[in-house]
Amino acid sequence: MHLGTRGANAGALLDFLRDYEVETLYIVGDLIDIWALRRGIYWPQEHNDVIQKILRKGRKGTRIIYIPGNHDELVTDFEGSYGNITIQKHAIHELADGRRLFVIHGHELDTVVQNVKWLAFLGDVGYQFLLSLNPAINFVRRRFGLGYWSLSAYAKKRVKDAVSFVGRFEEEVVRYARDYSVDAVLCGHIHSAAIRQIGPVTYYNCGDWVETCSALVESATGQIEMVKYEPFPVSVENSDIVSSTVSS
Repeated sequence: MHLGTRGANAGALLDFLRDYEVETLYIVGDLIDIWALRRGIYWPQEHNDVIQKILRKGRKGTRIIYIPGNHDELVTDFEGSYGNITIQKHAIHELADGRRLFVIHGHELDTVVQNVKWLAFLGDVGYQFLLSLNPAINFVRRRFGLGYWSLSAYAKKRVKDAVSFVGRFEEEVVRYARDYSVDAVLCGHIHSAAIRQIGPVTYYNCGDWVETCSALVESATGQIEMVKYEPFPVSVENSDIVSSTVSS
């Protein structure tokens, strides 16, 4: 979700949260981008609205499992249950068809994040720079009647080293999940939405609410499908910093 950044597509996320009433909601890391907030405060009302909507779902009975990522790793200091909200490092979810699904953010298996943090921070700055170009690019595209297009997502899919990293990451996540004797694994972290079979394990990546605006939804029969929303256009002129109190 990366709330606290200009790239966060809070409008599309709010639409998703309004459209789906669920028994259990997994937040698979990086709900709030603390890395970005350390560089400068950006918190528009829509980001408050997302937090309030999630809290409201919890009050109405939805079980919320919050698994922190690397951008909000400070939250791991508060592991435990708070009403219907539980903060934990990972989870094993039993699907309606009996399969065991391992849920993890995924940064634990990213060697750069774990071992060379300054390089991870530098990479994040570069990624945020590419994201910052998206509003201007899409402002021009809308003038010509073209749909949304992400420069950062294009670079990730076309740059050889990035493609190679994604492939290695997926395989490493699956190998890690096998230690928990599960049938499937679900993660986030790399912002690449996917559903694929890797050996005996089904690999799911929920994507994000920055570029892909996607989530994974389990049906009553235990099948998991990818749902995607149209990104809301971000104004190239809107650079105001807004803050207000989040009510719980």
